Amino acid sequence: MKLSPDEVLQHYRDTGALLSGHFILSSGKRSDTYLQSAIVCSFPDVTRKLAESIAEDYRDEGIEVVVGPAMGGIIIAYEVARALGCRAIFSERENGEMQLRRGFTLLEGERVLIVEDVVTTGKSALEVATFVRGRKADIRGFASIIFRADEVPFKDIRYTYLAHVSPLTWNPEDEPPEHVRHLPAVKPGSRDMKK
Repeated sequence: MKLSPDEVLQHYRDTGALLSGHFILSSGKRSDTYLQSAIVCSFPDVTRKLAESIAEDYRDEGIEVVVGPAMGGIIIAYEVARALGCRAIFSERENGEMQLRRGFTLLEGERVLIVEDVVTTGKSALEVATFVRGRKADIRGFASIIFRADEVPFKDIRYTYLAHVSPLTWNPEDEPPEHVRHLPAVKPGSRDMKK
């Protein structure tokens, strides 16, 4: 059964993965909200429900391999692949470039789904798409648990997500909003981060 966007976000709340504060995002921008998918994906039953919901949109695509960009995409891509009954691999950065390592391969014409936990700019997923195309594999779609931007970064390929959030963001050189001005800016995952 496919989860509703409200149910997806409730899983983030229930597991303590929906955080409020002053965060430095991987894009360099700042935000007052952070979705820590590593926490929500530390609960196997929740992860299975999220993955099965993503898989519902791709059951008729004949997906043969799901690729997740490291780190955030690894667990959810694996579980989506399990739900689709296909292979799961992940990409990693080496010398600043997304690549397949650890003996992972893609075959020409292989039908691929690229899965992320959270998409903001889509940079990692688009980098994965570049090397997937370079191996002449067939990208059937992009998918994520959360879409946290206002403009979809994928123009020519199907993109699905389970929930959309549009938190307040600002550039690091701009004055933070009043409600977070007194808080130190932290990178999610750091020891000092608090809910």
